[in-house]
Amino acid sequence: MLTITDARKTFFPGTVNEKPALRDITLHLAPGDFATIIGSNGAGKSTLLNAISGTLPLDAGSIQIDGIVVNRMNDHRRARFIGRVFQDPSAGTAPSLTIQENMAIALRRGQRRGLGWGVTSARKARFRDELATLELGLENRLTAKVGLLSGGQRQALSLLMATFTQPNILLLDEHTAALDPQRAELVTRLTQSVVHQHGLTTLMVTHNMEQALRVGNRLIMMHDGQVILELDADQKKTTTVPDLLREFEKIKGATLDDRTLLS
Repeated sequence: MLTITDARKTFFPGTVNEKPALRDITLHLAPGDFATIIGSNGAGKSTLLNAISGTLPLDAGSIQIDGIVVNRMNDHRRARFIGRVFQDPSAGTAPSLTIQENMAIALRRGQRRGLGWGVTSARKARFRDELATLELGLENRLTAKVGLLSGGQRQALSLLMATFTQPNILLLDEHTAALDPQRAELVTRLTQSVVHQHGLTTLMVTHNMEQALRVGNRLIMMHDGQVILELDADQKKTTTVPDLLREFEKIKGATLDDRTLLS
């Protein structure tokens, strides 16, 4: 489903600030794989997601989604393959538009805009059904402005909007990091449910090592633009947070922030 081959990206090349962000990354996700990504600060985790989504061009290498090489596609054309949820609950939605208007736009992700993008009665019925799965009562607030929702509600809505068209790839960039523990756990549970329900191939960046071990069927550890450890489902079951910390300790110069160390 997702194949990355020899992906390279360097920021500020040829200057004193040159920073290799991706160093010949090769990665394959089969259909339905749910991989969590952890790593030290500046490891290249978000850069990898930006390269997949098309917001950041690679210097070299290739990215294929469902057998289609997407390197030369801009992020708009690539959007039909990809759903993404960001760390900031205010990203990924239009706060001045209503819930139903946001969902109508998301429904046509990757398509040309035109007169057919509006909110019809049939679409309202679908939106209510989709929102009811969140169990947050949002199905009764279709005309509410998204900017009035709480952070947890907005992130749950963003997750729904990113997945209800069943994208080929779902990218989650620390999408629970900005939430309090209770709402973060809610969004994590919703994520697992939605991914399982639709069989979505998923990459999730997280600083929470316990979450990285608990969620999904694969774990990828990055450092300095490289993949330094991969665990499959069976290996994840027998791996603990102290085990991951020991792997980090092997990396000379690696630094972990408080969110990682306290996870």
